Amino acid sequence: MKKIILTSVFLISISIASAQFNFGVKAGYTSSLGLGSLSSVAGGGYELKDASSELSNNFHAGVFARASMLGFYFQPELLYAMGKNNYKISFQDVSAKTVSYDKVVTVSTVDLPLLFGYKVLDLKVVNARVYAGPKLRFNAGSSLRFENVVSGGSTITKDALTQDVKSAQVGLEAGFGVDVLMFTLDARYNLIGDMYTTKVSSVTLDNIPVSTFVISVGYKLL
Repeated sequence: MKKIILTSVFLISISIASAQFNFGVKAGYTSSLGLGSLSSVAGGGYELKDASSELSNNFHAGVFARASMLGFYFQPELLYAMGKNNYKISFQDVSAKTVSYDKVVTVSTVDLPLLFGYKVLDLKVVNARVYAGPKLRFNAGSSLRFENVVSGGSTITKDALTQDVKSAQVGLEAGFGVDVLMFTLDARYNLIGDMYTTKVSSVTLDNIPVSTFVISVGYKLL
């Protein structure tokens, strides 16, 4: 047993020693995609009529680390994201009255993607990568407000709408990247549950998954 343990420690030490480590900074652009429907409208007899999203431009910046070995790599990132999203939502209440509103979200989050990838092309000057992994998102001061509320004769008014901003959420990212010398370029698709939910009398009216296309540029400091 002692020999097995010592051999395992030796092999792990060799693997760590042969791995390549990088650390760098990055920044990028996040563009929201159009939404056709809500993920859920819960209880209370409310019926979704329409939900859409205006194109919004958000930005992020932060740091990343990468450990590579035998073409595979693990890349955790720590990013701060900011921007604004505008969702247009309408639904029918229990009395068949149509209510509509704009849900305006000011985004301020700390994101932690944990990406596992493989280098499909690995040359001295340039390499190409594919990757996927979970993404953790933490609220860092985001806010939500309602505008252009039209009650349509319903008892649901602007004052009746309440917000539920989650402290954290888990999503998924997948994408493609290229490294040229010390520079990195990434394009990825991000799917994460909505942290900003609208409620009325404790009933959830909207819960929209946030699908985004992300482009970022980075530079390896190490």
